[in-house]
Amino acid sequence: MTTFYDIPADILVPALADRLESNDKISRPDWADYVKTGVHRERPPSQDNWWHLRSAAILRKVGRLGPIGVVHLSQEFGGPKDRGSSPTRAASGSKHIVRTSLQQMEDAGLITLRLNAAGTVKLGRVLTPEGQKLLDEVAHSVRDQAVESYPGLEKY
Repeated sequence: MTTFYDIPADILVPALADRLESNDKISRPDWADYVKTGVHRERPPSQDNWWHLRSAAILRKVGRLGPIGVVHLSQEFGGPKDRGSSPTRAASGSKHIVRTSLQQMEDAGLITLRLNAAGTVKLGRVLTPEGQKLLDEVAHSVRDQAVESYPGLEKY
């Protein structure tokens, strides 16, 4: 069976975003029409479904890198900040977007917060079995498209 590790992100994320749009617990907040996705951007996103695309990318990164927290996820979505005549520096993405998306996916039952054995330290967020199942189902459904685009994936 094909897993989400086998499918490239440029094929998996849009298909996963379409699946997340059907989930009523994951929806774009009202303020999302006006915000930038980080300090390194000049304008808000122009795509209509950018919230679901970002949520799908966050879900994939939690599955691949988890347990992972808000700060590390915002760094994953960062980029170079233009500082005028000074050299560019790395800038983090919006933590509010990442945090809100993670909270919505927790309400939907796709991810959960992992604590240490004593239950006192938050280690980060990980996939639940439902989240793993969703990622693998989407990966299996787009497998044929991935094989057409990347012929080396036939062995998976």
